[in-house]
Amino acid sequence: MPQTTRILLPESAIPTHWYNVVADMPNPPEPVLGADGKPLSSDALSAIFPDALIEQEVSRERWIPIPQEVRELYRLWRPTALVRAHRLEAALGTPARIYYKYEGASPAGSHKLNSALPQAYYNKREGITRLTTETGAGQWGSSLSFAGGVFGIDVRVYMVRVSYQQKPFRRSMMQTWGAEVLASPSELTASGRAALAANPGSPGSLGLAIAEAVEEAAGRADTNYALGSVLNHVLLHQTVIGLEAKQQFEIAGDWPDMIFAPCGGGSNFGGIAFPFLADNAAGNKPVRLVAVEPTSCPSLTRGHYAYDFGDAVGLTPLMKQYTLGHDFMPPGIHAGGLRHHGASSLVSQLYHEGLVEAVSVPQLATFEAGVTFARSEGIIPAPESCHAIRACIDEALRCKQSGEAKTLFFNLSGHGHFDMASYDRYFAGELEDFDYPAEAIRDALARLPRVAADA
Repeated sequence: MPQTTRILLPESAIPTHWYNVVADMPNPPEPVLGADGKPLSSDALSAIFPDALIEQEVSRERWIPIPQEVRELYRLWRPTALVRAHRLEAALGTPARIYYKYEGASPAGSHKLNSALPQAYYNKREGITRLTTETGAGQWGSSLSFAGGVFGIDVRVYMVRVSYQQKPFRRSMMQTWGAEVLASPSELTASGRAALAANPGSPGSLGLAIAEAVEEAAGRADTNYALGSVLNHVLLHQTVIGLEAKQQFEIAGDWPDMIFAPCGGGSNFGGIAFPFLADNAAGNKPVRLVAVEPTSCPSLTRGHYAYDFGDAVGLTPLMKQYTLGHDFMPPGIHAGGLRHHGASSLVSQLYHEGLVEAVSVPQLATFEAGVTFARSEGIIPAPESCHAIRACIDEALRCKQSGEAKTLFFNLSGHGHFDMASYDRYFAGELEDFDYPAEAIRDALARLPRVAADA
């Protein structure tokens, strides 16, 4: 009998509800604070978010219905395949069983569209005609550009300058779908102008691009802001990944021992891991959930658990998170989607309470893993996805040494077709590893806002 490689679901199996991990957390989420250090009312978010998303942000309900209009759009590419990586297993000589969920089949080429469509839908329903956003690697910007086009909403994307230069075809994608793309920092906002005055050659960061997008949205009545990661409602939307995977593992007659996903802001990790955390909370089929981040931007593994801003200049509310400091400027690595100073509050709290794990991996090792995967499984992964592949391969090689036949599962969150310049630099020996200096992290953490709740 031939071995099954692709475990597929019918369109009818697309989840009807998103899963809200807050319902199964042992402790309620830490409150979001205003600039005065006091808990922020949900009304304060209405200047940049539609009411429906604010309700999802603070909800403690376990299941949130997916609007039928969004679910119909999900049918463009969902359900995505769960794939058994037989050829990778053979190449590694491991007894481990390796699976991956392939999210690169979406029109935008990554998992980000899972949240872009509902965000655009809710904004359109409340009469919003413009959206601003940030993007690192360009996957989120591409996704929101497509979603804005679907719902007739104008989109302006502030793209982190180093990625704007590294990934020109991501810019082309956004423009093809009708969005305007600006390199961040830009001259258009006070945040951008201040950053350029301080450093005319600034490579930019996600925190700075967020500041520019929020600043513009807050200043225009017709404009809201859309965020591609970090916030609770974004991670909520991404749980369609893990919910589908649970159905597929039941069909396969298997269950993961460990799950790996890249982690910058946290949407990728939360989307695949949170539905399995519900089983952990119930004492069923325990799974180790591992967030994988770059050694150059190690917010979970080397950051401080404290209240900090989500952007670089302090325009956003204060959230309890593992952070490297809101004005931290990471090196210009090629996994632009992971260059964020802080992790999601939900991911951070779960990590702080020991319910999820985190590891960091260096840039060169991630590209090595991506090439190994591509040469065995055929798909060229995005640099962000290569982080999960690296950690999964490392565990598979440990299984080779120990003889353990673990089931390992990772999220292949996007393809790397627009990242080939990065692969070119890897093959030419032009990439390097960045271990961010401890003293630079200490300096950034020293500038954290002083909040009584951290005392």
